Amino acid sequence: MNEGDGGRVAQEAALAQTLESLQPELVILARYMLVLPPAIVRRWHHQMINIHHSFLPAFAGANPYRQAHDRGVKVVGATSHYVSEGLDEGPIITQDVVPVSHRDDVDSMARSGRDLETIVLARAVRAHIDHRVLVFGNRTVVFE
Repeated sequence: MNEGDGGRVAQEAALAQTLESLQPELVILARYMLVLPPAIVRRWHHQMINIHHSFLPAFAGANPYRQAHDRGVKVVGATSHYVSEGLDEGPIITQDVVPVSHRDDVDSMARSGRDLETIVLARAVRAHIDHRVLVFGNRTVVFE
Protein backbone atom coordinates (compact mmCIF):
# COMPACT_ATOMS: atom_id res chain seq x y z
CA MET A 1 0.00 0.00 0.00
CA ASN A 2 1.55 3.35 -0.95
CA GLU A 3 1.36 6.68 0.87
CA GLY A 4 -1.43 8.00 -1.38
CA ASP A 5 -3.60 4.94 -0.98
CA GLY A 6 -7.00 5.67 0.52
CA GLY A 7 -6.75 2.48 2.59
CA ARG A 8 -3.65 3.75 4.35
CA VAL A 9 -5.26 7.14 5.00
CA ALA A 10 -8.38 5.44 6.39
CA GLN A 11 -6.25 3.16 8.58
CA GLU A 12 -4.34 6.12 10.02
CA ALA A 13 -7.55 8.07 10.64
CA ALA A 14 -9.04 5.06 12.44
CA LEU A 15 -5.88 4.72 14.54
CA ALA A 16 -5.97 8.41 15.47
CA GLN A 17 -9.65 8.16 16.40
CA THR A 18 -9.09 5.03 18.49
CA LEU A 19 -6.19 6.60 20.36
CA GLU A 20 -8.21 9.74 21.06
CA SER A 21 -11.14 7.72 22.37
CA LEU A 22 -9.00 5.47 24.60
CA GLN A 23 -6.52 8.13 25.78
CA PRO A 24 -3.81 5.56 26.60
CA GLU A 25 -0.86 6.53 28.75
CA LEU A 26 1.43 4.58 26.43
CA VAL A 27 1.24 3.26 22.87
CA ILE A 28 3.53 0.41 21.90
CA LEU A 29 4.38 -0.23 18.27
CA ALA A 30 5.64 -3.76 17.73
CA ARG A 31 6.02 -4.89 14.14
CA TYR A 32 3.94 -1.95 12.93
CA MET A 33 6.50 -1.39 10.16
CA LEU A 34 5.02 1.89 8.89
CA VAL A 35 5.92 5.51 9.53
CA LEU A 36 3.08 7.22 11.37
CA PRO A 37 1.77 10.57 10.17
CA PRO A 38 3.32 13.58 11.92
CA ALA A 39 0.00 14.57 13.53
CA ILE A 40 -0.25 11.27 15.41
CA VAL A 41 3.41 11.35 16.41
CA ARG A 42 3.14 14.91 17.71
CA ARG A 43 -0.09 14.18 19.61
CA TRP A 44 1.49 11.20 21.42
CA HIS A 45 4.96 12.75 21.81
CA HIS A 46 7.09 10.57 24.11
CA GLN A 47 4.06 8.36 24.75
CA MET A 48 4.76 5.96 21.85
CA ILE A 49 7.48 3.33 22.08
CA ASN A 50 8.74 1.33 19.13
CA ILE A 51 10.89 -1.79 19.04
CA HIS A 52 13.30 -1.98 16.13
CA HIS A 53 15.05 -5.20 15.24
CA SER A 54 18.48 -3.64 14.92
CA PHE A 55 21.08 -1.90 17.06
CA LEU A 56 20.24 1.61 15.87
CA PRO A 57 21.46 3.76 14.26
CA ALA A 58 22.81 0.85 12.20
CA PHE A 59 20.41 -0.84 9.79
CA ALA A 60 17.38 1.42 10.14
CA GLY A 61 14.27 0.66 8.14
CA ALA A 62 13.26 -2.67 6.64
CA ASN A 63 15.24 -5.91 6.55
CA PRO A 64 17.87 -5.11 9.17
CA TYR A 65 18.89 -8.77 9.59
CA ARG A 66 19.54 -8.99 5.85
CA GLN A 67 21.53 -5.75 6.06
CA ALA A 68 23.49 -7.07 9.06
CA HIS A 69 24.21 -10.39 7.36
CA ASP A 70 25.35 -8.67 4.18
CA ARG A 71 27.66 -6.44 6.24
CA GLY A 72 29.12 -9.39 8.17
CA VAL A 73 28.39 -8.06 11.65
CA LYS A 74 29.41 -10.02 14.73
CA VAL A 75 26.44 -8.93 16.85
CA VAL A 76 22.78 -8.28 16.12
CA GLY A 77 20.69 -6.16 18.36
CA ALA A 78 17.40 -4.59 19.22
CA THR A 79 16.59 -0.98 20.03
CA SER A 80 13.56 0.43 21.78
CA HIS A 81 12.94 4.10 21.23
CA TYR A 82 10.29 6.77 21.39
CA VAL A 83 8.55 7.26 18.07
CA SER A 84 9.51 10.34 16.11
CA GLU A 85 8.54 11.73 12.74
CA GLY A 86 11.73 10.30 11.20
CA LEU A 87 12.11 6.59 10.49
CA ASP A 88 13.72 4.89 13.50
CA GLU A 89 15.21 8.20 14.69
CA GLY A 90 13.47 8.75 18.04
CA PRO A 91 15.24 9.01 21.40
CA ILE A 92 16.66 5.61 22.32
CA ILE A 93 15.43 4.14 25.60
CA THR A 94 17.29 0.83 25.68
CA GLN A 95 19.33 -1.49 23.48
CA ASP A 96 21.02 -4.86 23.68
CA VAL A 97 22.94 -7.23 21.43
CA VAL A 98 23.61 -10.94 20.98
CA PRO A 99 26.66 -12.43 19.26
CA VAL A 100 26.43 -14.00 15.80
CA SER A 101 29.06 -15.47 13.53
CA HIS A 102 29.85 -16.17 9.91
CA ARG A 103 27.93 -19.44 10.35
CA ASP A 104 24.64 -17.57 10.88
CA ASP A 105 22.33 -16.95 7.97
CA VAL A 106 19.63 -14.28 7.91
CA ASP A 107 17.03 -16.61 9.44
CA SER A 108 19.22 -17.65 12.38
CA MET A 109 20.13 -14.01 13.00
CA ALA A 110 16.42 -13.15 13.05
CA ARG A 111 15.70 -15.98 15.50
CA SER A 112 18.47 -14.75 17.80
CA GLY A 113 17.12 -11.23 17.58
CA ARG A 114 13.46 -12.07 18.20
CA ASP A 115 13.93 -13.04 21.84
CA LEU A 116 16.13 -10.03 22.36
CA GLU A 117 13.48 -7.73 20.89
CA THR A 118 10.99 -8.93 23.51
CA ILE A 119 13.43 -8.30 26.35
CA VAL A 120 14.48 -4.87 25.10
CA LEU A 121 10.88 -3.75 24.58
CA ALA A 122 9.89 -4.95 28.07
CA ARG A 123 12.82 -3.03 29.60
CA ALA A 124 11.83 0.15 27.78
CA VAL A 125 8.18 -0.11 28.75
CA ARG A 126 9.10 -0.79 32.39
CA ALA A 127 11.46 2.20 32.47
CA HIS A 128 8.80 4.43 30.93
CA ILE A 129 5.95 3.41 33.24
CA ASP A 130 8.26 3.65 36.25
CA HIS A 131 9.08 7.26 35.20
CA ARG A 132 12.79 6.48 34.92
CA VAL A 133 13.27 8.02 31.47
CA LEU A 134 14.16 11.67 30.93
CA VAL A 135 14.26 12.94 27.35
CA PHE A 136 16.58 15.76 26.30
CA GLY A 137 16.29 16.53 22.60
CA ASN A 138 16.96 13.26 20.82
CA ARG A 139 18.70 11.63 23.79
CA THR A 140 17.50 9.97 26.96
CA VAL A 141 18.74 9.43 30.47
CA VAL A 142 17.41 6.17 31.88
CA PHE A 143 17.74 5.70 35.62
CA GLU A 144 18.27 2.17 36.91
